[in-house]
Amino acid sequence: MTNQDFTLTSPLGDLAAAGAPLLALTIVWHPERARIGEQFIAAGGDAIEVNRYAPLFMRPGADGLPLGHGGISRQPLRLVRDGQDGVAVTLPASAMAVEVNGGAIQDTVRFSAAQVAEGQILTLGRAVILCLHWMHRLPMPHPVPGLDGVGSAAIAVREQIHMVARTALPVLLLGETGTGKEIAARAIHALGDRARAPLVAVNMAALGEPLAATSLFGMAEGVQLGMAGARDGLFAQADGATLFLDEIGNTPAAMQPMLLRVLEGGDYRPVGAAQDRRTSARLIAASDQDLEGSAFNQALLHRLAGFVIRMPPLRARREDIGVLIVELLRQQNSEAALPAALVAELAAYDWPGNVRQLAHVLQRAALMLEEGAAPTLSQLVRMAPLPPPQASAEAPREDAAVGRRRPSALSDGDVLAAMAANDWNIQAAAQALGISRPSLYKLLEDHPEIRRPETIHEADIVRAMEQCGGDVERCAALLKTPAEALRRRWRLLRPF
Repeated sequence: MTNQDFTLTSPLGDLAAAGAPLLALTIVWHPERARIGEQFIAAGGDAIEVNRYAPLFMRPGADGLPLGHGGISRQPLRLVRDGQDGVAVTLPASAMAVEVNGGAIQDTVRFSAAQVAEGQILTLGRAVILCLHWMHRLPMPHPVPGLDGVGSAAIAVREQIHMVARTALPVLLLGETGTGKEIAARAIHALGDRARAPLVAVNMAALGEPLAATSLFGMAEGVQLGMAGARDGLFAQADGATLFLDEIGNTPAAMQPMLLRVLEGGDYRPVGAAQDRRTSARLIAASDQDLEGSAFNQALLHRLAGFVIRMPPLRARREDIGVLIVELLRQQNSEAALPAALVAELAAYDWPGNVRQLAHVLQRAALMLEEGAAPTLSQLVRMAPLPPPQASAEAPREDAAVGRRRPSALSDGDVLAAMAANDWNIQAAAQALGISRPSLYKLLEDHPEIRRPETIHEADIVRAMEQCGGDVERCAALLKTPAEALRRRWRLLRPF
């Protein structure tokens, strides 16, 4: 029996217990879009032979199909795993073009185990794109809306969300910007026992120290001149519900012991109040920072980390790129026919802005294709032209780093231009400017033209969203306000 006799319905159990990951091929792109995301997982150590008729690629519970496309050679491409978990790719005895990470190869290429772990993009016949990668677990039917993916990392995240959703544990979501931390938070809330109650979200980086205490804990009557009554804070609003504290690492230092007290006993005191109040809010926090290696209150960190979910960056799950492209195009109501060469570039790119950046790039690609242009990766991600792809699979992937700058050296025009060039995304604009995100928040606070969403009248937001067809990034550009904060304001205004 060869490894091609094993399929996704094979009775393989816990792959971790088996001692080694399995070698997998995932269809990243195929002329038949319904095939994207299908997989072949090799269970043995024999060579994998890939041609037009074998092996069979499938989804869990479905019948397998060969690649089938006429551009795929009948002669096999061979992938052989060695004793060090390296994989050698030997070309077929045919004229079929084979590319690795966007560059044509003319001879056998060997990937190390670490390179396979990064995901290697194979383009066959300039039409079908496969990702060669490891699988550490078999696919399981645990769907989570908004968190698509067929690789091990995506499967693990969905399993963890289902595991923790029906508990009352505080959850800490860690991951780079754009990896879907807010989507995961909303999924945990929606799958839990509090789904009928609201999810109250706040960006902690946007709370200045003078406003943080009143925003979180509320204010007693008469504390502020002109107030007619007491003001509820976010903990009161989320009583019996879920409170999502995004960018928790940017919480003002003075607020961190107060948050610790709430987590330890549920007690807090509104500003100016004589008595404590209690909250039963379930806390979910998120951060893209290394909280253990920072000045963040470590006792608070330990309380927040009742259950930790690490959201994988897109470069660690290249096998999911095709599935994500299809879903993002569907969300954008786009029928763009992406060229296979462009998809291969997208799959091999490292995506510093992750899924959010991919979504923006696809919007730009669709616009260019509508105008009859042939978009390239360098145009779409607004970076310097890339060097020609190397034929060797040993060539490392590198991204040019932006030099650090002093915020005081930036003009209002620099800030406005960076926000406009980066779809009004604060993290991407901060990276482009070479400053930290908290520094950019301070510049935005003082900017004469850029507005905070909470200061914009509801009718103006509704009118702008209608004008932009519900596209938050276009609406943000129209209103000159950060896109993520506008998205949160819009969800509060239109929760359904």
